[in-house]
Amino acid sequence: MMRLKKIISGAQTGADRAALDFAIEYELPYGGWVPAGRKAEDGIIPDRYVLWEMKSGNYHDRTEQNVLDSDGTLILSHGELTGGSLLTRELAETHDKPCLYIDLNYTLAFDAAIDINDWISEHGIENLNIAGPRASKDPAIYQAVFKMLETVFYISIISDAMPDFVNRPYELGTAEGSAQIFPVSVKEAIDALMEQLSPKIKARIASMQGDQLSEAGISLGQGIRQQFGLNSGNQKLLEACRLFSDKPNLDADGAAMLIVRELWRRLRQMGHLRVIK
Repeated sequence: MMRLKKIISGAQTGADRAALDFAIEYELPYGGWVPAGRKAEDGIIPDRYVLWEMKSGNYHDRTEQNVLDSDGTLILSHGELTGGSLLTRELAETHDKPCLYIDLNYTLAFDAAIDINDWISEHGIENLNIAGPRASKDPAIYQAVFKMLETVFYISIISDAMPDFVNRPYELGTAEGSAQIFPVSVKEAIDALMEQLSPKIKARIASMQGDQLSEAGISLGQGIRQQFGLNSGNQKLLEACRLFSDKPNLDADGAAMLIVRELWRRLRQMGHLRVIK
């Protein structure tokens, strides 16, 4: 999923730890270099992050090594880059490494997730270095980075489901004259998700309460909207969701959330799912 083999980050507070916590939560391999003594702005980097320690205590050295060990660097911020984030971009340019910088003040979160997913695919990135401001400079960056990576993750999962719709009765033409094949019913959409989601993700969704589902479902719903054609004219799926819900004015957002909720119901009906640690 996400076409990545490893997430790399320096374990500083803020964006770095959001990247590492995301990798741990979604069972993606992770790594990264930290300064000697495992120092960070909040003291010592917690032992739960299994990382490599530099001989040097210089943040510059750690930042450069993480750039070198990755196939590309993603930098997320609210506003212009400064300090270590700016240094990261400069080092990526110096070493001719792909680097994508997104200012979340000027880019909608979902648009940014699409751009990140496309950039990862375009550059064939398997080891991704993720950087951004410290928590002291941007208290909101941790949550923004974690949610962004979740959305990219789900978009990738649902994108992987698209080839399963061969020989379906509905095709949507594209500007290039080719066709994309989408699910045309709630059942087809859920079947595709059931096949693509990992056991751990299925168990996590099944264990959610209704209020948790509404929040977590936003990321998954955005991926559904994009990859199942609700954003690009899949009227048959939209009409199927309207009929299913008995809501004739249901929009694409509502249709995507309906699919998420019905997926949740099916998973809970299975009964034997449990959260896998």
